Amino acid sequence: QVQLVESGGGLVQPGGPLGLSCAASGSILRINDMAWYRQAPGKERELVAAITSGDVTNYADAVKGRFTISRDNAKNTVYLQMNSLKPEDTAVYYCNAQIRTTWVHYYWGQGTQVTVSS
Repeated sequence: QVQLVESGGGLVQPGGPLGLSCAASGSILRINDMAWYRQAPGKERELVAAITSGDVTNYADAVKGRFTISRDNAKNTVYLQMNSLKPEDTAVYYCNAQIRTTWVHYYWGQGTQVTVSS
């Protein structure tokens, strides 16, 4: 069984930084792509940032230049450093990973709330 556990969410003032992490555990043979998504109230879940096993990154236009995704393969962990946060970044943030066990499957974390407010 594979688990993704996120941490680091919370309340932050506009313009402030916040970091998220997501650790994968279980019978993992390999982790391919990893990503962060978010879902704001009344909106669909959207891709925020993604990173391949070769450290190629991709960002949503709304977060380019403010957010940085990275990963530590030795720790099976993906990070999201968020800077210059805006109220519109308020959402539940989910990590997602394509993981090979006995097969390849996409797994989701449970989500962590990020609230940007003064």
